[in-house]
Amino acid sequence: MSEQVSYRDGALHVEQVPFARIAKEVGTPAFVYSSAGMTARYRALETALEGLPVSIYYAIKANSNLAVIKLFGDLGAGVDVVSGGELARGLRAGVPADKIVFAGVGKTEEEIAFALESGIHQFNVESEPELRLLNRVAASKGVVAPAAIRVNPDVDAKTHAKITTGRKENKFGIDIARATEMFELAATLDNVSLTSMSVHIGSQLMDVTPYRDAYARLRGATLALRQAGHVVDHLDLGGGIGVSYDGSAPPDIADYADIVKETVGDLDCRLSIEPGRYLVGNEGYFLTKVLFVKHGAERRFVIVDGAMNDLIRPTLYEAHHDIVTVAEAAAGEAGSLADIVGPICESGDYLARGRIFGDVGEGALIVLKSAGAYGAVMSSNYNSRPLAPEVMVEGDSFRTVRRRQTFDEMLALEEGLA
Repeated sequence: MSEQVSYRDGALHVEQVPFARIAKEVGTPAFVYSSAGMTARYRALETALEGLPVSIYYAIKANSNLAVIKLFGDLGAGVDVVSGGELARGLRAGVPADKIVFAGVGKTEEEIAFALESGIHQFNVESEPELRLLNRVAASKGVVAPAAIRVNPDVDAKTHAKITTGRKENKFGIDIARATEMFELAATLDNVSLTSMSVHIGSQLMDVTPYRDAYARLRGATLALRQAGHVVDHLDLGGGIGVSYDGSAPPDIADYADIVKETVGDLDCRLSIEPGRYLVGNEGYFLTKVLFVKHGAERRFVIVDGAMNDLIRPTLYEAHHDIVTVAEAAAGEAGSLADIVGPICESGDYLARGRIFGDVGEGALIVLKSAGAYGAVMSSNYNSRPLAPEVMVEGDSFRTVRRRQTFDEMLALEEGLA
């Protein structure tokens, strides 16, 4: 959990800013980020990997706010993108194109052209048809596309089924047994330069052991390719390091760094990693307000103004977020069973179910912790609810880095009226 949140004089603060002040000035619901927390995460990872030839690429999909991207870019990170829109965000945030890696299983011809015109660092290719398309588009532009093949090592990441990506049954990557075949194909293509491999086995890994198996297989493929006469000078090790959502022990990044050293550290390759959730997950918060407390036949419902359209993780992944009140509870105060639910017309609209929660009344402010990753970035306008604002806290001040969407903005793209 983040060290940036604490009670001071009975009021919950993030860094030196009271959550109540944010609610008063910005309204609720809102996402709140700690710049100090994100910076500390990046520096800790950088320190753990010290001595290795590793570049860090922030995975924009975890949290694509421009201010967040810029924060990591200013710290020295590149970015990992999976769409043309994310590429546009990275460039708009000031990240140099030659520090951008384009991954993703379904790149379009238009996205590839945009990335080539921008001069990105590398395409992580996920299929033979994509490799051929990349060559054709590069030829039409008169350039040579720098590429890696993403290999699928068939390693169980021991994470949620919806976020595992390194098994044979997953849609991602190319069977690692076909690595030599893909390099041989690339050698016949004039507008692709393939000298790299990438691997990413999943998200939210709480046990770093699966990395050892994946990287060991990557090592074996590298040595086999070199023996066959191919150049492999870069390995993209992916991301996926998890965070604690419930106070359990987080992964040890020193152990992760040791695995990198032991498996691929002696291959004389440039290395890169692509963390997302690890850098932002615990450093973001979802601030919401109690509208009503409803006592049903079997349990209490705490109805808040935040909903599944804002934070879908509990509904989509059965995810747990610790929830605390902004006003500190009295010592020894006992809670009771409650569901914390939103206003959306779905039984699946909940932020927590069956949670022991304190006595709160209308207007009380509550905070869901660890909402910095896959929070605002996965929000929607379902039930025609405007997108919530995002706030960046910096010491004793804060700024709105995405304002609350208005009704007019939400409706602006529609032309249904005759």
